[in-house]
Amino acid sequence: MGLVERARNGDVDAFAELVARRVEAMLRTATAIIGDPEEAREATQESLLTIWRELPTLRMDDRFDAWAGRILVNRCRLALKRRGRRASREEPLERTGRSEPHTIVGPDEVFDRREPLERAFERLEPDDRALLVMHHLEGLQIAEIAERLEIPVGTAKSRLFNARRALERALEAES
Repeated sequence: MGLVERARNGDVDAFAELVARRVEAMLRTATAIIGDPEEAREATQESLLTIWRELPTLRMDDRFDAWAGRILVNRCRLALKRRGRRASREEPLERTGRSEPHTIVGPDEVFDRREPLERAFERLEPDDRALLVMHHLEGLQIAEIAERLEIPVGTAKSRLFNARRALERALEAES
């Protein structure tokens, strides 16, 4: 009996092992899509809860990764929609070596300081972000993306093409 089947039957240890194998990749994906590490952790935790709760409904064990990935992407999209289109990433404080307190800057100033690619990426729709992350960060092939999103391969290819074009337009707007 495999891990997925054991977890589906309520084996908490099997589920913990499944999670341990995937949680870092899930966090990377969520952070890339959402931009904010804290929100990404929340989205990942919510996804894991949903995966545990819905696991008995999974029919084919070999579809676990695509199924879990779809849950994560949908949770990230929901998080982005909740806070609005414009996501703001946290900017780490620079160490100055001085004992002076750091000046607090507003979100617009932080947004202006980041690299043009980051700002352009943040301007994208959540669905475009998710496609670009799945393909370029996770390294998923078009067929895997299509399976994860439950869409035809041709649709996944078309949407990825459009997401790349949207990123190009956003980059042009940054220059």
